[in-house]
This record gives sequence, structure tokens and C-alpha cells, in this order.
Amino acid sequence: MSAISERRERERAHRHQLIITAARELAETEGWEAVTTRRLAERVEYSQPVLYSHFNGKDAIVSAVALAGFSELATQLRRARQAAGEPGPALRAVCRAYLRFATERPALYQAMFILPTDLTFASAETPPPLRAAFDEFVSCFHPDNDQRELFAEVTWSALHGMAVLSDSGRIPPDGQEQRLDFLVAQIADTP
Repeated sequence: MSAISERRERERAHRHQLIITAARELAETEGWEAVTTRRLAERVEYSQPVLYSHFNGKDAIVSAVALAGFSELATQLRRARQAAGEPGPALRAVCRAYLRFATERPALYQAMFILPTDLTFASAETPPPLRAAFDEFVSCFHPDNDQRELFAEVTWSALHGMAVLSDSGRIPPDGQEQRLDFLVAQIADTP
């Protein structure tokens, strides 16, 4: 590869990341409905055709933001699990980290779990960042448990429900610790 084509590739990667960052910042300040290709083009100072040369519409941009979010989530969950050590405390720490992530990054959480994306879950095509986040839950269960992935799915599903219901005001946020205690006690005590 020539120096010119390498430079062009670096510039393209930089523009790609600039668009993702701008979309995330706009969503965090004004909500996802404010994220349009026109607004993004203005924000990153490129034309709409340049945006479309990187992303095939808003759903693709949301997918890219979500993918970056899963990398961040996996890192947060890994830190929590490793700091806790043993499986029982690790499960509680990972659950708490998940709920904190959802609360502190609502626009990012929406991109990851609520808005339409082309990301594939629970299949051979699942992107590595998604799998890495899920594996942090799996790692909270004893290796001899042949249903570790099932327990991880149920735990993640319950946490997602708590996060969405709490964010929408359908369940009171002040009951979060009690719900978390109940969930961990039920799941962790399962053979």
C-alpha cells in the first residue's frame, strides 16, 4: 500500500469515528430524534454524501454507536467482575455495573438495546464486543454449571427490564437495590 493510500485510509477512519462521536454526543444532549444525517453533516463539517459513503443511513450510525457502547460495557463489567473475585460477589458487582452503565449513559443504552440496529445477538455472527459483554455475565457462574449461558441470559434480561422500567418511571428507582438483591439471590442460589 502506498503512503498516499495509507493516508487516505487513516483520514477515512478518522471521518468514520468523527461521525460516530458526533452522533453519540448529539444523542446524549438532544436525544436520538435529533440525530439526522443533515445535523451530523453540519456538525462534522462534511456533506451528507460523505456521511452516506460511511454509513447507509441512521440505523447504521446507531449500530456503530451501539457497537462502541458494547466495548465500553464489556470493559466496565470485566472491571467489576475482576474486582469482586469470587462468582457470588462477582455476579452482584457485574449486575450493579450494568445498571449503573444504563443509568449513566441513557442515550448509549438506547442505541445498544432499544433502537433498531443491524447487530446480531446470540448467533455465530454476533460481533465480538457484544459477546465480550455477555461473557462477563457467563463468567460469574461456576464453570461446572452447564447452564451458565442460560443463567447469564436470564440475568441480563432481568437487568434490562429493570433498567428500562426504571428509566421510564414505571418502577421506582429507589427500589433498585432490593430488586438487585432479590435477583442475585435467586440466580446465584441456583445449582
